Amino acid sequence: MKPANNHPISVAIVGAGTRGLGYARRATAQGARITAVADPHPEARASFAAEFNLAPGRVFDDAAALLGAERLADAVVISSPDTCHADQAVLAAQQGYAMLLEKPMALDEDDCARIIEAVERAGVVFTVGHVLRYTPYTQVLKGLLSSGRIGTIVSIEHLEPVGWWHQAHSYVRGNWRREDESGPMLLTKSCHDLDWLMYVMDEEPDKVSSFGSLSHFTAAHKPLSATDTCVTCPVEQSCAYSAKKIYMSCLGDPVREYWPLSMVTRDTTPQGVLAALEHSPYGRCVYSCDNDVVDHQVVGLEFPSGATASFTMTAFTPLVHRKTRIFGTRGCLEGDGEVVRLHDFATDRTEEHRITDTHPGASAADGHAGGDDALIAAFLDAVATGDTSALPSDARTSLAGHRVVWAAEKARLSKTVVVLDAPDTADAPVA
Repeated sequence: MKPANNHPISVAIVGAGTRGLGYARRATAQGARITAVADPHPEARASFAAEFNLAPGRVFDDAAALLGAERLADAVVISSPDTCHADQAVLAAQQGYAMLLEKPMALDEDDCARIIEAVERAGVVFTVGHVLRYTPYTQVLKGLLSSGRIGTIVSIEHLEPVGWWHQAHSYVRGNWRREDESGPMLLTKSCHDLDWLMYVMDEEPDKVSSFGSLSHFTAAHKPLSATDTCVTCPVEQSCAYSAKKIYMSCLGDPVREYWPLSMVTRDTTPQGVLAALEHSPYGRCVYSCDNDVVDHQVVGLEFPSGATASFTMTAFTPLVHRKTRIFGTRGCLEGDGEVVRLHDFATDRTEEHRITDTHPGASAADGHAGGDDALIAAFLDAVATGDTSALPSDARTSLAGHRVVWAAEKARLSKTVVVLDAPDTADAPVA
């Protein structure tokens, strides 16, 4: 159901953490009205309610209570833990909410199918937060490809530089460190990238291979004199992954105080940070955690057209924009999130297309280089008009990308090439 004319779109938020709060602020800045929130954590819930002036009856400690009540908004943003997505999305669809669901869509294909069935049955506006599709950079790059400037794409190289401290924060110490509590690294972090490669190619791969492992963040690499927490460790000052260095360096920087520091503490004083690290999971030695997700992975893709793509995810970089090289029959291009350089074979000349963006940073705190703002704008417009043409990351499209992720994990673990069949048949490994 579309909102009444001339009234601001109302939005409920499920999950008042970093992503939910960021989406809420962006929606408000674009004229929407936040009308309800659900979050199990009292401090996050209270802070969110105060910022958006929510009445007590619009503040819930349980998402099912919000979504099961009389509808409180035109739309809902679901940015809860990954394990909650499927049940919450199905309930939201049944209640008639337009929906922005944070990636990953769900943790397995059956739950994705449940979401698709509920969304299509209800006929609601729905999109998954694959923000890379919406950045100004992607629009420039995609425009050049669509215009035929480099001919037919033959191969692609794509790198996701996770960042050494981001890996330590989110995937060694943080919420996405264990597959049994969230999902594999390729799903929780890099489903963006495989979705993006399919968007760039305008094609779904049919063969997938993959290699990768947890190579560094293990007990085998712990220095002999190191302790289990950074605040007591005698070698902390020389450690690249020191929690003290990572989080103390956030102080005075509003962007980094918002993320990652807010995940650790809301006390933005040196004393507050150190006190939090004494007992927080974020103060643990990276070699003494219970993490099991990979810290580097390579995925190989072959498309029905014969084109190929390679994707590399690695922890061992600065946290910067993705880097991509695309090779075509008439030219090639390289992009780094800020500039696209195109070399035309016919003229043997290189031209630059610089991205003008007021949000250049690559991280979630920076709004993913403008992708978060553009996604929210497209979503709110779709809710207002019912026209979803500006939302390319719909439910079935997102599932296609997720199926590539699961195929890559199967290939990595079985050391085979996996052939992707139609969605209703099983994947078949080949020698």
